[in-house]
Amino acid sequence: MSEHFCTCQSRGCPYNPCNHNEGCSPCIQKNLRRKEIPSCFFNLLETAEQRTGYSFEDFAELILAKKEK
Repeated sequence: MSEHFCTCQSRGCPYNPCNHNEGCSPCIQKNLRRKEIPSCFFNLLETAEQRTGYSFEDFAELILAKKEK
C-alpha cells in the first residue's frame, strides 16, 4: 500500500516498503529510535539533496533556509 506513494529512492534499504509487506511502520520505527526524520519528508523539499543527515535539526535547517529565500 504505502509503496505506492513512498518517495524513498533507497530501494536497497530493508525498511523501504517495496521490500516487505509492513508498509511504513518499520521505517517510522527506525526513525523514531534514531530521532530522525524519514526521507519521504525530506523529499518534499527542493533542497533535499543538500541534507547532511536525517536528524530533526537537519530537517529544520532546510526548512528555515527555504523560508529565508
